[in-house]
Amino acid sequence: MKKIYLDYAATTPVDLAVLAAMQPYFAEKYGNAGSLHGLGQEAIAAIDKARGVIAKVIDAEFDEIIFTGSATEANNLALRGTIESLLNLAKRISVKPEFQQIEKFSRDLPFGRNTIEIHRPKIIVSSIEHESVLETARDLEKEGLKVVYLPVDKNGVVDLERLKNSLDERTILVSVMCANNEIGTIEPIAEISKIIKDFNHEILFHTDAVQALQYLDCNVNKLGVDLMTLSAHKIYGPKGIGALYIRNGVKDKITPVITGGGQEFGFRSGTENVPSIVGFAEAVKIVVAKREVEKKRVGELKDHFWTELKKIYPKAEINGGLPARAGGPARASEPALPNILNIYFPNQSSEDLLIKFDMAGIAVSSGSACSARSTKPSHVLSALGLPPEKVKSSMRFSFGRSTTKEEVQDTLERMKTII
Repeated sequence: MKKIYLDYAATTPVDLAVLAAMQPYFAEKYGNAGSLHGLGQEAIAAIDKARGVIAKVIDAEFDEIIFTGSATEANNLALRGTIESLLNLAKRISVKPEFQQIEKFSRDLPFGRNTIEIHRPKIIVSSIEHESVLETARDLEKEGLKVVYLPVDKNGVVDLERLKNSLDERTILVSVMCANNEIGTIEPIAEISKIIKDFNHEILFHTDAVQALQYLDCNVNKLGVDLMTLSAHKIYGPKGIGALYIRNGVKDKITPVITGGGQEFGFRSGTENVPSIVGFAEAVKIVVAKREVEKKRVGELKDHFWTELKKIYPKAEINGGLPARAGGPARASEPALPNILNIYFPNQSSEDLLIKFDMAGIAVSSGSACSARSTKPSHVLSALGLPPEKVKSSMRFSFGRSTTKEEVQDTLERMKTII
């Protein structure tokens, strides 16, 4: 029985062209980019070229791209780096670093206020962020940081009024993902940026664009973000490599969380993973070149799958973001990514379905791969206001570059037996 992979939101296979680009840097051009000899210079040249490719795609400057070991690390650098920077500032001017300590001081501050009260600095994150943002925020909260978790509507769109009301003089960072990994909802990032910057342009705005880059224009200037997280393995590149865009004007507000030799402009120490960095850039080039064609093709497959599934199981419902066309728009802008479909199956258990799908040769998931081995229900679906029984009866289907209409049809045929 042919295996059918419908879990592209979890990870993607490495493109053969990406693999070919990486290959020489394992055994032929194996130099350490920090070495001054020829092999080292060859390695740093490859990194510089890759950095330039990614920077150009998102309209960033060359030195605004910081390579990390993963998107999780990039998200940690964005959040922890911002908080650590503020704590370091407090230490330098003899203010006790404890968040609860209230002190007043005057100075030219990187957070844009000549007079500031430090009484629990605050960050704002959406309630449907990836675990690497939410768990980091919760960890910081335990240390005394004030965290606001923005609610979302039934389609997964953040509450903009709540955002406006949550901003105050204590706010130092807002993090809202560009597109959700479980339901595919696309957030109004440019609109969110305007709200934040109109209130105080010194507040940092971070977005996790890991799922977005494949299908959306992630131009950092159009979106108005200060920090952006990217990942290679979601776009047919290798695992173990990510990147954080840090706008040049805000670098003094970020402190590295990994220290050592000072690689990556001092923001991420450690010997550079040259093969993966090269592969990351190659994957970005390919995905951008195929973006519009794949967006249309995958969107049509998704719509076809949903239309035919309703004939098999009429009670099925979509969670969150609607299909690109068949479901109709959820709002004026695109409602959701074209590749992710989260479905509620009444009277079914997602755990049982996952086993049945796997036995039938179909790879799908019940939520984020980063928490799949946990028994906890999806925090994303819960944030939509879905009751526990719906959360526990939902599955995520995600389509990709290798998905064919024949595979979709074959999946539907097998599902007739499964459900």
